[in-house]
Amino acid sequence: MPAQGLGERLPAEAFGLAERLPVRLVLDNIRSGQNVGACFRSADAFRIDGLDLCGITCHPPHRDILKSALGASGHVPWNAHAETLSAVQHLQSRGWKVAAAEQAPNSVALQEWKPVQGERWALVLGNEVRGVAPEVLEACDLVVEMPQYGVKQSINVSVCAGVYLWQAALHLRHS
Repeated sequence: MPAQGLGERLPAEAFGLAERLPVRLVLDNIRSGQNVGACFRSADAFRIDGLDLCGITCHPPHRDILKSALGASGHVPWNAHAETLSAVQHLQSRGWKVAAAEQAPNSVALQEWKPVQGERWALVLGNEVRGVAPEVLEACDLVVEMPQYGVKQSINVSVCAGVYLWQAALHLRHS
């Protein structure tokens, strides 16, 4: 029997009707389908608004997504975009604030980013090697940086998604 935790467990068919965290993940040319699938899992866990899959980022029902999403790609909403910049601009035109998860001058430390109730945020996660594209970074409203203490100064993009979603949920759902 699965353990019952603190969260509100939903059947997949109820996901679309349930109130969602006003957050989207914008995946900027993510190379690995398994990373995309893991982002779908995190999107499901935090019950976010959805994902925007941009550029070379693969789309369901890609086998690598299915392997790591474990069914989440079947009910978490997603949109495909040819390029990330146009996806960001489209979201902004619809009232979304856009933050890039990146290391950059003038960034805000992740622990200092405190979204406010009523705001809607799209989080741009960059390519596993190149990060967020420069033109996308320039278009974002904010750059939020997760402090790094290791040699590599980076973290897997799907792990990053989960950490940023937790920070958003702390302020948008739990306050």
